[in-house]
This record gives sequence, structure tokens and C-alpha cells, in this order.
Amino acid sequence: MRISNYMELNHRQIRLIFNTNRTETFKEVYHAHQGMEWLYVHEGKGRAIIDRHIFELDSGTFLYFKPFQLHHVQMFTSADQPYIRSLFIFEPHVLEHYLIPFPALNEVLQRMLLDRPENQIIRSLDRREMDKLFNVHRNLLNDARPSEVLEQQALFILSLLSLLKATGKSTAKLNARPAASAATAEQIMGWVDKHYMEPFQLETVSDLVHLSPAHVSSLFRKTVGTSITEYLTARRIREASLLLKKSSLTVQEIGEAVGLTNFSYFCQLFKKHAGLSPHQYRINTPQSGDLLRS
Repeated sequence: MRISNYMELNHRQIRLIFNTNRTETFKEVYHAHQGMEWLYVHEGKGRAIIDRHIFELDSGTFLYFKPFQLHHVQMFTSADQPYIRSLFIFEPHVLEHYLIPFPALNEVLQRMLLDRPENQIIRSLDRREMDKLFNVHRNLLNDARPSEVLEQQALFILSLLSLLKATGKSTAKLNARPAASAATAEQIMGWVDKHYMEPFQLETVSDLVHLSPAHVSSLFRKTVGTSITEYLTARRIREASLLLKKSSLTVQEIGEAVGLTNFSYFCQLFKKHAGLSPHQYRINTPQSGDLLRS
């Protein structure tokens, strides 16, 4: 499990990756990163966890994640079940200039930045239209001069926003009666989100859901794809990342605020999962009004 911050967005503020086969190279990670992420599943089956809600994924699903929103994608791959996806990551503020003539498209983007998890999964997009759009813009980018690349990238994002606006969003709905294991896992993640700053005791969680500690651990890993401790770490590092960017607290105070009171351990853990020390992270990532709490 790794918290990824996509630090390269500081230098290349839009990244477009079209139609990539990830069947053999896909790795499950918890993300809590700089920039907005759009993901389109051309082929594959799996599940996504967004703000502790669990959603099923299949071919033709489009989903998006807000800046610094904790999320996890788990794909079930095999020789008979490939995973082919397109991935687009960008800083929303980069589009401000390009969106000035298109207030309706800007409204779509701003709504996405505020959406609830159940609105972040879209299944109603026409797959032929999506493939056509991707192919056209991939060819335009391949032919673009270096000075034109950012403009062509922004044009693609605006074109996809226009398609989203024209299609209307048929969103994933939270199951009225989720499977017992999913409901229990969501309850555990909800508890972690409220108590991540406190010392963690598995027995406390097991008492909450009325199951043995061993059963709780097994159920959570099978349902979510990681251990409770890994989820807790992701939650703490995500919160620390936000505090480093948006507060004037010292690094030691931030560690204490997220439940990591041993200063050296906090610095070591943060660097392991974010790729930079807390101090390096603070001075190397720009401040932005688009970094919303999920």
C-alpha cells in the first residue's frame, strides 16, 4: 500500500494515458494524491472504494476522484479477464483559462469537485463515443508540437466534460442492502475515519461489529483488499498531507494530530508512503484552493 502524491504534476500539470493494458502490471494501492484523477475501464471487473463506500466496477465504467480524496481500486485480473484502462490526472486550476468561454463546462467540473461518492461512478456513457473521443485526441496529441501539447491536453479534458454534460450522469447507487461483509467493512472504515488520531486497538473494532478480532481482520482484508492497519495508515498520511499543505502546524504537531506521536516514526512512515519527507513535501507542493476535503 502506498499513498501516491503524483509530484510530477508540479512540472507536467496534465497527464493523459490512453488505452493501457494493465492486466499483468496492475497493483492495488490506496491513493490520496495531488490533482484530480479520471479513470475509464475499457475492459475489466473489480471494485472501487471511495470515502469508505464500496462500488462494483465493470467494462464501460467511468469514475473520478477529487484531489486528496482517499480511494482504492481493486481489479480481478486473469488471462481470461484483462484490465484495460485510460487514466487522466490533472490540476483543476490549470483549466481555469481554458474554461472562461465555457461557463457550463466549468460548472460541470466544479460539481465534480464537490460530488458525493455515489455520483463519482458513471455507467451511462456510450462506449463507442468514448473510444472515438479517445482515438481522435490521442492522434491529435501524437501530432502536436511541444508548444501545443498543453493546449491539446486541455482540449481533451474539455471535450470529455462536454460529453459528460451532454450525456447526463447515470450514477452508481449505494446498495439498499449491501452484502453483510461490505456493510461491516464500511462500518469499520467509518470508525477509522472518526478515530484515526487515537491509538488503534483491534479489540475495540471487533467489539463495535460484534465479531472476533481474527474474523474482523479476515473479513476486512477479503472485502477491501488491505488490512485495517493499512487503511488506518492511508487515512493518517492523507490527513497529514492536507495539514502540511493547508496549515501552519509544525511537522511534529501534525504527526501528533494524526495519531503518530513518535516524531521519527511519523517522518519515516510519511516518506515511505509519500515519497518525500514531511518537510520536503511541504516545500515542494504548491498551495491550491482546489485541494478539497472529501
